[in-house]
Amino acid sequence: MADTTLSGTAQSVHTIQSGYMAQVQRRRLYSGLTLLIFVVLMVAGFNIADDRNAGGFWNGLHQIGDYPADVLSEAWAKRADLPTLIVKYTPALIETINIAAVSTLIGAIGGLFLSLLGTRGLAKWPRLIPLFRRISDILRAVPEIVIALVLIFVLGGGPVPAMIAIAIHTAGALAKMFSEVSENTDLKAVEGLSSTGATWLQRMLLGVLPQVAPNYVSYSLLRFEVNIRASAILGFVGAGGLGYELRNAMAWGPGRFDEAAAIFILLFGTIVFFDQVSSRYRNKLTDGQTH
Repeated sequence: MADTTLSGTAQSVHTIQSGYMAQVQRRRLYSGLTLLIFVVLMVAGFNIADDRNAGGFWNGLHQIGDYPADVLSEAWAKRADLPTLIVKYTPALIETINIAAVSTLIGAIGGLFLSLLGTRGLAKWPRLIPLFRRISDILRAVPEIVIALVLIFVLGGGPVPAMIAIAIHTAGALAKMFSEVSENTDLKAVEGLSSTGATWLQRMLLGVLPQVAPNYVSYSLLRFEVNIRASAILGFVGAGGLGYELRNAMAWGPGRFDEAAAIFILLFGTIVFFDQVSSRYRNKLTDGQTH
């Protein structure tokens, strides 16, 4: 009887092991096929892009370092002028930071209301939750540069189209992040305020925001870093700021490469500075630690 039990147990273990190995082999096969399809698509996409490009990628690959070398050599030859150029382009840098700051503030306010109106248990109109969520999806789905190009066509060039474009995209992006935080809110405070006759706005201000404010501010600071880069990029399409000056300096080519180098230094230093500052405060808000 014992031998029969042991034999049955061994057979059962062998069956489980065989099934497990078969499952592992199938998973490896599917993973291999997925990787193969990915590689084929990447190669096909690269070949199509290379054929439609003005110049072949492989033909110009050996020249990839020529432009940086020209910029660095000219900047080094005129290095005595770099401090003057940095001072010259500081107002454009301030304009870029202002664009990022204002657009982040407006986008954070818009994202706050979209998140609260689109979160289950907090929404003022529960039936409209899908509508507010789709609005936030649309706002963050459209790239800033597309919105900026449309606004530049309507309003003309300058910082205002860039600010509006970044604020619209920021509202959609932060609405998603804020909504994920709001979904984990303890509703006991909200229910207590509701029992006292508090309005929806009072419940949000007194019952929800004190719980989620650290994460909200953390996400807003993170978005501010992103918006500094975005405002510089939008300058290339005529939206003002440091990016606009960089485009002009690069368009002139040799003779103004020292100006391009000065703008690169300003932009790089600004991004690193705000990255470090915002990271420090985000760590304080979320973890209570300063790294």
